[in-house]
Amino acid sequence: MREWRDRYPSDPPLCAGVNLSAREFGHPGIVGEIARILREAGLDAGGLELEITESAVMTDTEAVAATLRELEALGVLLAIDDFGTGYSSLAYLKRFPISTLKIDRSFVAGLDRDPEDTAIVGAVLGLGRALGLRVVAEGVETAEHVAALRALGCALAQGK
Repeated sequence: MREWRDRYPSDPPLCAGVNLSAREFGHPGIVGEIARILREAGLDAGGLELEITESAVMTDTEAVAATLRELEALGVLLAIDDFGTGYSSLAYLKRFPISTLKIDRSFVAGLDRDPEDTAIVGAVLGLGRALGLRVVAEGVETAEHVAALRALGCALAQGK
């Protein structure tokens, strides 16, 4: 990322999304390790968004909240990946310092043929907007997906 930013500066600067497994997220030294990597790479923490699945944050909620607060204090952005497929509680969206919701691809896949998927995606987009969160639709593969997402007001998408 450092090399990319040096070679292709942009405004705003690019942000790298990195998936963390539940095991990695639960490692006791994860915050220090991330801080060290950012320091050694010469990257601002705001250029890193850690993507954590719902299942990873639904374990020991006190420990999860503490780790998320430490990561937020570093300046790292935090995303809930595959939102809507796990055991989510909407209360955690208030409790955890999350900046992004990533709508699971299973809902996006049905946008052009399933009104229930369209309703779910629209609801998550509305929820995200109301809470001031970025919302990214995952698994966007067709022009129909793009058109449906635009019609719902979704500004951010990612492919496979």
